[in-house]
Amino acid sequence: MTGQVPRIRRSDARDNRERLLEAARAVFAAEGPSAPMREITRHADVGPATLYRHFPTKEQLFTEAFSERLHGCYAIVEGALADPDPWRGLQTVLERLGELYARDRAITAALLSAFPMDFTAERERALKSLAELVRRARNAGRVRPETTLDDVVLVLMATGGLQAGSPEARVAAARRFTTIAINGLRAHRA
Repeated sequence: MTGQVPRIRRSDARDNRERLLEAARAVFAAEGPSAPMREITRHADVGPATLYRHFPTKEQLFTEAFSERLHGCYAIVEGALADPDPWRGLQTVLERLGELYARDRAITAALLSAFPMDFTAERERALKSLAELVRRARNAGRVRPETTLDDVVLVLMATGGLQAGSPEARVAAARRFTTIAINGLRAHRA
């Protein structure tokens, strides 16, 4: 027999893995990627050995815990790029991602920082799409002529960094901030 036998996980091991992923999503969302691994094990009610058996590094845990959510973020950008009205597309990106970032601090860090994980290529593709959206909106005269991709990224970063007493208050603040930012980016017509 030359092939390897597929490894089947015991049901308790599968359960532990799922608890770890759920705990990681909750802890990273609340505290960001700098959250200590021991907090995740405590939240999942497992020991550190169980965590490291399933996820040898924080980056592996983060990547698996958030890959689906990050793909959703990229889909928002791609959907906005497909909108025939680039201004509406840009507003959609700022509103939808802004609210998501306010709810989940880990997403902000994953999309906008150099947190080392397997999403670099997708992040670059999303940034190129976002830059194209900004260019189209600028060419259509819908955003201020000096608006750049960096301005839009700055708005998203600021939205993700809003401080408030609860997730609901952060979302409300993000909506208000996004409205102000959108008005600031809008081209003023004579």
